[in-house]
Amino acid sequence: MLARVANNLFWMGRYIERSEHIARYINVNYFSSLDAPNIKSQNRQFVLRSMRYMVGDPVADENITLHEEDVLYQIGLDANFQYSIINNVKFARENANSARDLISTELYESINKFYHFVLNYPKDQFVKNSLHDFTVNVTEMTSILRGKIRGTLLHDSVYAIILLGINIERATQITRIINAKFNDALKAQGSYGDKFSNSFEWTTLLKCAESYDMMRRFYKKTPTSISTLEFLILNPNCPRSVMNSLNQVYKNVKILDPGKKYNKKSTAFLIGRIRAEYEYKYIEEIEKDIESFINHILQSLTEVSKKLEEEFFTY
Repeated sequence: MLARVANNLFWMGRYIERSEHIARYINVNYFSSLDAPNIKSQNRQFVLRSMRYMVGDPVADENITLHEEDVLYQIGLDANFQYSIINNVKFARENANSARDLISTELYESINKFYHFVLNYPKDQFVKNSLHDFTVNVTEMTSILRGKIRGTLLHDSVYAIILLGINIERATQITRIINAKFNDALKAQGSYGDKFSNSFEWTTLLKCAESYDMMRRFYKKTPTSISTLEFLILNPNCPRSVMNSLNQVYKNVKILDPGKKYNKKSTAFLIGRIRAEYEYKYIEEIEKDIESFINHILQSLTEVSKKLEEEFFTY
């Protein structure tokens, strides 16, 4: 396989995963605000600012009034906004085109269908009354794509490269969502007599990560800052957790680098170090300084991505 084509497969997986998390975030935040237990979390400006913050376009000036239709259009269907859903789907398809001979017909057709759904979605309809329809379809189509990847590709190096992209992006997006909701919880605390640890934003965070039901079954209690962060960061059995994603990245990179030889300059060694660091952490250590954790894990994931590119995608 050409290194360039391997890179295309890697980024195809990343863009598919990224579009899903952005779609779910704007869906959950918008509709959770309608029955939030406090005025702050119900505030539409608060919700729109949270959306902008999560996609990496924060609004620093609190005096600026955001317009709902403009924000939704920018994040959803604005081809001029780098992190919009439509651009992520477009980039996923472009990368699939470049690796067409290595992926199945079923997977390619599903990606093509996904692309045309997003490309042809009526913009006026989306910003006025179809946010739920659009975002639910995006999350369902990305689930179909992951099913096609799992069920129509040989579980070989091609499959491993796509899974590397998916899991690195999942860990990145979950961390970004944690960052955004941590920021929201700080701003909303005290708005109805609650404390930071019992904020409604932790429930919203779990729903953004599609993990609310799993977490309730595991802890059998109302989400708090400690239980939510522990579940989404350190629990290896939660399919959306950072730890689970790191484990999957390590598993798949060993398919590309099956050698037993000790090499501290390899990608597998770097991922192993990061895994080991978080495998034995207490969540209380992370909660004391969540911002440092967020910066550290995002930096670590960037290093892994660069290391992968150097070792496998650049020749």
